[in-house]
Amino acid sequence: MDQNIRKPSHRLTFEEAVEVQIRILRGELHSRIAPDYDVNAGRISEVKTGKIHHGSYEEALRRLDKAA
Repeated sequence: MDQNIRKPSHRLTFEEAVEVQIRILRGELHSRIAPDYDVNAGRISEVKTGKIHHGSYEEALRRLDKAA
């Protein structure tokens, strides 16, 4: 088997993006969140800025408000 074949990293779902947004809002570092989802910190940044999974931030805020 060729050891140079790399498995692609995980594609975040919208639900995971909401979880990521909640963790960011709670102050966790991108570099600590990323390994939990098998992605790099750049992907976490894309979630934070809304480049991917637009609306996840608003949903995270809604869930945090509901939990309070």
